[in-house]
Amino acid sequence: MLSRFGVVTMFESALICTDFTDGLYRLVRFVPQLAESGLKKLVFLHVVPLAEGAVPRPDEAGIQVARDRLSSGLDNIPDGVEVTVEVKSGTPSVQIAEVLRSQHVELVILGTPGRSLLSEKLFGSTMINVCQRLTIPLMILRPNLISTYTNAELALRCQNLFHHLLLPYDDSETARYTLERIKTKAQAGHPLKHCLLCWVVDEVRRNAQLREYEEENAAKVLAQRKQELEELGIDVRTEVLVGNPLTEILEMAVDVDISAIASASRNVGKLIELSVRSLTGELLRKSWHPVIYFPIR
Repeated sequence: MLSRFGVVTMFESALICTDFTDGLYRLVRFVPQLAESGLKKLVFLHVVPLAEGAVPRPDEAGIQVARDRLSSGLDNIPDGVEVTVEVKSGTPSVQIAEVLRSQHVELVILGTPGRSLLSEKLFGSTMINVCQRLTIPLMILRPNLISTYTNAELALRCQNLFHHLLLPYDDSETARYTLERIKTKAQAGHPLKHCLLCWVVDEVRRNAQLREYEEENAAKVLAQRKQELEELGIDVRTEVLVGNPLTEILEMAVDVDISAIASASRNVGKLIELSVRSLTGELLRKSWHPVIYFPIR
């Protein structure tokens, strides 16, 4: 579907959550550029901790300060774009879920702390708690990058949020799920412009003949998936690599001009991930590039 800026985009609405330490609050000053990426509805959310006391209560003064801080940037909203500022008091993951019930959006945009997996389990993490609750995609923007972009750099980033996605693809359930979500969006009139399908054959294979067979099979499957996406109007490139999947995907993201990495998982934020690591979980924690996470429910 064409936005008013003539952009074909995957997502037209997003909830942007900021705690004012993640740099994401800066996006409120780039609504025109976000609109150029195809977003037509934006909801900005900040959650203020409850005021301490014998009975915890909303921090009304803190709520007003946060509302003024976010609203101050909303001076140049393009025609046809809806922008809402929500300031709540309480637990971030709970309030995000509440806003999602009242505001119908297609995507949540969030920052992530630089914590280990064990720290997330012991002390909690907004990102992990949100992952456990979500039924819609979540886009993680690394705060270290967003905070250091110049205004000109951030404007370009906002214009190209969904321009070119890298999809790790090995024909597994999670890879097929991600691909199907991309195809469903395209069939509904919201296709990607560019997509890179990357299959990494694990280098632990000792048998050279078996590894060669796996590379040939990967290339054959990717050619089929490429055709399926191209029939939906998406420009597709494929790559077959050998090595550690996480390492190769992160290096490919640097070498190719991508906007974000897209991946799905059933296990992000669950106890099973302590023993069975998922590529998606590792990407969410370690990728400097934005990651779009598709939850499988």
